[in-house]
Amino acid sequence: MKRSSSKKQEVNVISKEHNLPAGKEGRHAKMSRPSYGNFGRNEWAIVGGPCTLIKILADQIINALSPQYKCAYADAAHTDEVVLPPGRLAGGAILDYTEQVNFQQLNYQQSFNPFQLRGAFAAADMVLVNGNHHQANAQVVIIYNNKAASLQKRIDQLTNVKMILLADDAEIFDFIKEAVPDWQQLPVYRTDETEKIIAFFKAEMLQARPELNGLVLAGGKSERMGFDKGVVNWHGKEQRYHAADILKPICKEVFISCRPEQRQEIITEYDTLPDTFTGLGPYGAVLSAFREKPDSAWLVVACDLPLMDSETLQHLTANRNASSIATTYKNVFDGFPEPLITIWEPKSYPVLLSFLSQGYSCPRKVLINSDITLLNAPNPDTLTNVNTPEELEHIKGVLHQKLAAT
Repeated sequence: MKRSSSKKQEVNVISKEHNLPAGKEGRHAKMSRPSYGNFGRNEWAIVGGPCTLIKILADQIINALSPQYKCAYADAAHTDEVVLPPGRLAGGAILDYTEQVNFQQLNYQQSFNPFQLRGAFAAADMVLVNGNHHQANAQVVIIYNNKAASLQKRIDQLTNVKMILLADDAEIFDFIKEAVPDWQQLPVYRTDETEKIIAFFKAEMLQARPELNGLVLAGGKSERMGFDKGVVNWHGKEQRYHAADILKPICKEVFISCRPEQRQEIITEYDTLPDTFTGLGPYGAVLSAFREKPDSAWLVVACDLPLMDSETLQHLTANRNASSIATTYKNVFDGFPEPLITIWEPKSYPVLLSFLSQGYSCPRKVLINSDITLLNAPNPDTLTNVNTPEELEHIKGVLHQKLAAT
């Protein structure tokens, strides 16, 4: 993704958001904000060395981590020449899209701010940034003797240094020791210790894996069934409670999704998460969960799956791919993904909102048209849902046979 610019200094990203005057923001609804930086949740500015060295390091890290993570890189043009806008931008177009043989290319006319950049980099698991030109939430500092003055100019940008790299015989500058109080606790490697540098980023990405919460979808009106499917007693208790119980061993927190008026019906032993995106069914329930905890992944299970068991859920979590927007099962009847037994990753939140803004509220459509990990269920019968009295009677017979067999 490229952005044209007629002046080199215009390439630099706006490194901080423009905020409202003091007292004005309090007039708006308080919301949980995702832990984004300028580009994404996991971003590192490599700063202090020559841009050529930064590019080489970025290439090595990306080559090593790209088989497992979606990696991105942000830089600036390294020329003082005036560059004409490419393609149709020179004629006044604001956007020029080209479908190349091995990649897609988008050129923009207008400048980016952090809000737009986060959208552009939303699919990336990690973003490496040339810190000589852009800022990021975390920093990797290169100690390069000939770049001391340049690094000292950026000392205020060193707010969260994670690693220090020494070029050749360089030693850590005194002004770095003053600016980074915990510098002695940081990993310090030479710039040619590639394996150690890559191991650092692998460990950082493992630590950054989103925690997994559980969400039982129990807010439907069950119009085809004629009564609330969540209160059917299949396994000695109401199904919404049974589903929550089998989620608890594999999730940090488990919530029962419900309509606001249902909240008083649910016993206090179980946490509830009322819909705040109303009138959208399961789609709204998932969005409501992300609105509450946007940095968590959500293992969503519908309350009309009476054959769902711990083994099926454990198989899903064991094969979870946090780099996809979702990990889900294939429906054996139609081959499509099954959205109501799915792990939705935090990066799916903007995707779901984008589909909604285009007039779509079908979670299956989102999965079909997005980058997902699609699994075969170890026992496809566990994906059977019950929506009508006839289906209910059939599943009663199946469960009766299972009990008789044991």
